[in-house]
Order: sequence, then structure tokens, then C-alpha cells
Amino acid sequence: MVSATQAERPATTRSRTATLRELALVVGLYVAYSATRLAVGGQWGAAREHADQLLHVERAVHLDVELWLNTVVTPVTWLAVPASFWYSTMHFIVTPAVLVVLYRRHPVLYRPARTALMAATLVALLGYYFFPTAPPRLVGGGYVDTLSETSGYGWWPSAAETAAGGSGSVTNQVAAMPSMHVGWALWVSIVLATLARRWWLKVLAYAYVATTTSVVVLTANHWVLDAVAGVVLVGGCWVVASRAHRPPPASTQAPVHDLGRRPADDVDDGRTLAAS
Repeated sequence: MVSATQAERPATTRSRTATLRELALVVGLYVAYSATRLAVGGQWGAAREHADQLLHVERAVHLDVELWLNTVVTPVTWLAVPASFWYSTMHFIVTPAVLVVLYRRHPVLYRPARTALMAATLVALLGYYFFPTAPPRLVGGGYVDTLSETSGYGWWPSAAETAAGGSGSVTNQVAAMPSMHVGWALWVSIVLATLARRWWLKVLAYAYVATTTSVVVLTANHWVLDAVAGVVLVGGCWVVASRAHRPPPASTQAPVHDLGRRPADDVDDGRTLAAS
């Protein structure tokens, strides 16, 4: 005879295997993300040229608001410090937290959400490799490095410490296009809006990506077009992933062999509780 506990073991094993597989995917993606950013960190000439090209386009369509926002906000300590904390922490905390909650409590939504997040991040890696782009804070022209100016309030390095090979040296300084700060924030907002039941909560969910977009621009860490690219990338990946994981439509017609069954036929008579 097979006990109920023994029958549950294969399902438990499969669950643990699936969890380890998902964890391995996330860790592998993070390693690839970090390695790619570091691999292109020395392409300064191309990165500066690409930044000039983006700024030229922005000026042509009147989107070049980075300098104005940056110089207005950075001198205001009570605005600059929270912006620096937001930039340095939120995407490291919120994105993984939402992914874990989805995996544990919303498995149907988790599958397309995970696929969209990973696909967008992989495409972003290609962007960093083939189109390295310097952020505004590194191109001169009056832009101020907000995080460097507020480094005394947090753990992030100042510009001098970064140049000297401090803790900032482990990051690629020219991986601005696309902005995955904005892309991941959009992903979080879409997830929250999808789970929300009231219309005003759905609208409020997008305050997260709106705030993140403002922060990355006013701190001179991204161009407006970097943010636009992040939105387009994640939005497109979400649409494709949602369609790929869409469940098949349920049949509205009962199988022929079930038409004559009575409700009593579905009652378990106890004979299936144990198997020999």
C-alpha cells in the first residue's frame, strides 16, 4: 500500500526542483548582466559619441530636460538625498521582492512576468555591449553627479572615490542605454496594476515607474531617451510573453462521454485513497 505521505513526495521534489531552477535562472541572469556591464566599461570613446548622438536627437524633439532638472534639484538637499537613495536601492529591493511574491502566490502571472523580465534584461545586455552610452554626469556641460554630491549621506562612492578605484569600480559607467532602472520599474508597475482590483490602485501602481524615471534623469544617470528605450523594451517583452503564456481557451462543450454522467458519479467512494 502507498501512503498519502509517500504519494506527496514526488510533487514535493518537483516543487523544490522548480524552485532551484528558477533561482538558478535569476542568479545566472544577474551574473551575465554584471559581466556584460563590466566587459564594455572601457569603451569610453564610443560611449561619449553615442551620448552626443542621443543629446542631438533630444534637442531636435525638445526632450533635453536633463540639465535643467539636474541643476534645479541637486542643490536642494531634501530632494537630492531621497533621489539618491531611491536610485541606489529601489531596483535592488523591489524587483526581486515582487518576483518572489509572484512565484509564491501568483504562479499563473509569474510565468509571463518572469519571461518578460528576463527577455528584456538579456536584450538590454546586447544594448550595453553594442551601444555603450555615457550618462549625462560623465559628459561635462554643467551636469552634476547628484549621487557624488550626496555621498556623505549614503554608502555610494563620490566621483573621486570611483575614479580612484573604490567601490564604484565594480560597475560599468557607460551602460546607460537602455535604462533598466526604468525598465524594471515599469515591470513592477505592470505587475502591481495587474494584481490591483480597483482602478485607482491600478493608476497608483504606475507612480513607481514615473518616480523612478524622474529620479534617473534628475540625478544625471540617464538620458530621457534611455528611459524611453527601457519602457519600450519591457513593454514589448511583456506583450510577447503574455501571448506566449496565454492559456488555451476552455471548451464550452462537455465531452460526449461525460454527457450521461450523474453528479453522484463524481463522488469519491474511497477506493482511490490508497493504491497497492
